[in-house]
Amino acid sequence: MKNLYQMPSEEVLKQYGTSKDGLTDKTAKEKLEKDGENALAEGKKKSAFSVFISQFADLLVIILIIAAIISIFSGNLEGTVVIFAVIILNAILGTVQHIKAEKTLDSLKSLSSPSAKVIRNGEKIEIDSKKVVKGDIVILEAGDLIVADGRIINNYSLQVNESSLTGESTNVDKNDGIIDKEVPLADRTNMVYSGSLVTYGRAMVCVTATGMETEIGKIATLMNSAKEKKTPLQVSLDKFSAKLAIIIMIISAIVFVLNLIQAPVINKDTILESLMFVVALAVAAIPEALGSIVTIVQAMGTQKMAKENAVIKDLKAVESLGCVSVICSDKTGTLTQNKMTVQKIYINHESIFEEQLDLDVESHRHLVYDMVLNNDSSIVDGKGIGDPTEYALLETFRKIGYDENDIRKSLERIEEVPFDSDRKMMSTKYKMHGVNHILTKGALDVILDRCISIATKDGVRPITKEDKEKILLQNKKYSEEGLRVLTFAYKESDEQLSVDTEYDYIFLGLVSMIDPPREESKQAVADAISAGIKPIMITGDHKVTATAIARQIGIFQDGDIAVTGMELDSMSDAELDKTIERISVYARVSPENKIRIVEAWQKKGNIVSMTGDGVNDAPALKKADIGVAMGITGTEVSKDASSMILQDDNFATIIKAVANGRNVFRNIKNSILFLLSGNMAGIFAVLYTSFFALPVPFQAVHLLFINLLTDSLPAIAIGMEMPDKDILRQKPRDPKTGILTKDFTTLMFLQGALIGAVTIIAFYIGLQVNSAVASTMAFATLTLARLFHGFNCRGRESIFELGLFSNIYSVGAFVVGVLLLAFVLFVPFMQPLFSVEVLTGAQVGFIGLLAFIPTVIIQIAKVIYSQIKKAK
Repeated sequence: MKNLYQMPSEEVLKQYGTSKDGLTDKTAKEKLEKDGENALAEGKKKSAFSVFISQFADLLVIILIIAAIISIFSGNLEGTVVIFAVIILNAILGTVQHIKAEKTLDSLKSLSSPSAKVIRNGEKIEIDSKKVVKGDIVILEAGDLIVADGRIINNYSLQVNESSLTGESTNVDKNDGIIDKEVPLADRTNMVYSGSLVTYGRAMVCVTATGMETEIGKIATLMNSAKEKKTPLQVSLDKFSAKLAIIIMIISAIVFVLNLIQAPVINKDTILESLMFVVALAVAAIPEALGSIVTIVQAMGTQKMAKENAVIKDLKAVESLGCVSVICSDKTGTLTQNKMTVQKIYINHESIFEEQLDLDVESHRHLVYDMVLNNDSSIVDGKGIGDPTEYALLETFRKIGYDENDIRKSLERIEEVPFDSDRKMMSTKYKMHGVNHILTKGALDVILDRCISIATKDGVRPITKEDKEKILLQNKKYSEEGLRVLTFAYKESDEQLSVDTEYDYIFLGLVSMIDPPREESKQAVADAISAGIKPIMITGDHKVTATAIARQIGIFQDGDIAVTGMELDSMSDAELDKTIERISVYARVSPENKIRIVEAWQKKGNIVSMTGDGVNDAPALKKADIGVAMGITGTEVSKDASSMILQDDNFATIIKAVANGRNVFRNIKNSILFLLSGNMAGIFAVLYTSFFALPVPFQAVHLLFINLLTDSLPAIAIGMEMPDKDILRQKPRDPKTGILTKDFTTLMFLQGALIGAVTIIAFYIGLQVNSAVASTMAFATLTLARLFHGFNCRGRESIFELGLFSNIYSVGAFVVGVLLLAFVLFVPFMQPLFSVEVLTGAQVGFIGLLAFIPTVIIQIAKVIYSQIKKAK
């Protein structure tokens, strides 16, 4: 079956039961009832309440709830209130984090025009765009937003900006002819699509798709089906929480049974006492502040990124950046300047740079006048207005030291024939030095055959076959470099300018242009490659242009291949899987192609970042692990679908964000090590006293005080640690590798055992007096030892290498933590609230000494490790 763009317009009209006189009101009403309104369907949104409830579906939270209930029965109401307060606070924080307004479809809807000009009952009327149906004849004019997909029936120099759909920034010249072969959306020049903007001309269009059947509707469908993936840190923390919860339940059960076995009699008091051991163990094991601290560290990472023009919309995206291994980047504006610039000029059978133009040379002067006068653009306050290709020509004139306005004021345009897509050329008439000149620019294939002469250094002479061969060869060379080429010609003539008189020209030259790479793109790509990241270009532009730019900036290297969207469609999943690592450029791609590329890389276990600015990019932005939208040129749809927005539309900013993301993850991991090793010390102390039938070493309120107050500040300070200089020289971390690696777990147990040992010693010292003093000394020693431990967890290096004051926040956290501990220990009205006893000076001295010992041992070990590493 033929596609609509391959069918004659008469056949399209017949298929949709319409004519150039449009539909009747009755037929339109029937179609509206059958197909529905020309609007995008709403997606289901998750309520805030359901998100809030889902926060409690976590094993660690359930264990804390059970602990709170046990506290009620044991009469410890303060502990119960604190535990429930922690649980509810975390649920609220989680809800605020995860509830994001689903604005994507609303943004897509905003692309629809409120009204449309249609022919109904043979008359032109204006109706609400929602009432447009298939078969309606829509009249399009410059400035109109296209409200539905359609086939052009009659075309009058229509130009459409389809950048939001295709990714190509230049206007598309439309026609009403038949396209014989199958072509991608960007090349269907006899079709128009909803959400596009008419920039020039007018046309009569038969509507072929409305609502969710349009290309924008298909994108909306893809958006709904593209589910957001969990970040590597979320996956790691989920696995960690599940393992920790299972371990806690097993150990709690063992402790509970041991306590019952060791009890002389089993009664209500014995059971409650055993349950209190279990509560203490659960509270000691669970890092209650972990979620909040991870969020805070991520938030601080986002603030740093915002200063570097990378706005993070989703906190979870920060650490994902640290393990990005593939960056799929758009070309226009991200890797390039999004500004057409003249590169080389072919004149007098030689290729020169624009700065080499010399107005004293007659052929040069004619070419420059053609560039400036046969031009409808202008430059106002340094900003180009009009067609980017045309004001690039004006900028060339300014670069050689002249102002186009001076010439334009002195010479008046007499006649003109505007550019159109059929002729592929534009002509104007001026009187210069008393002689009428017709100036023409356009495509080489239409102008060269109309030339009978050629301008040379020695004057004008008849053009020869050899001349034409040289011109065609140069044009081919420019094209292979990805350059866009304009041809210039003129003639002296008094005849009236019209389509029929655009012949018998004197060939002047070729002007090649390109949207050049950003200066920083090449270095950014090199940084990405050295960081173990594969950069890929995905663009709506042509393959030759895309490959040339990719080669210039280092994305396309020897052995790499480039494919078009249609070539990708013809590949099976197995073929793509085999070749994907060699493909570095994708050109003329569709939204479905982009999703397929992202999925193919993700199946190989990669964390994928995708950049984009158009509606067509939105599904892939959502599907990618990190969707990156352009802040300057990006549509609202792409911004809503993304995790990060580049305020400067610059690829180099992504690489900076990756470095920051790696640092954020490292800091989060160090914070988790700090929290878990400290908690492990508490677990060891509780288990030790349980095995040896000693009193409970901590009250639940002690452990909550440590976990929520004194531990939180050092953990946050660790999150403020500055990145290493060589952070981008490291390979991306494997997202499959969880947090609890062998090295991490070993370190956590060893450090926890050290702190636990001094805590138990302090407990024994206090036990010489009574169990209340023993509990107070154990609590104080554990708190202070963990505060000192904050310095150990700042990095792998010793504090002497890192510098004590290089992270002033760590020093501040330690001081505040010590003050909080002193407030609880020494302020009389706080002592009963936190179940602590008054201590003697000697007991306080023992606490300080014991708490400092683990840090001394850990720092000595770090110095030795560093020396061994340097020796290797």
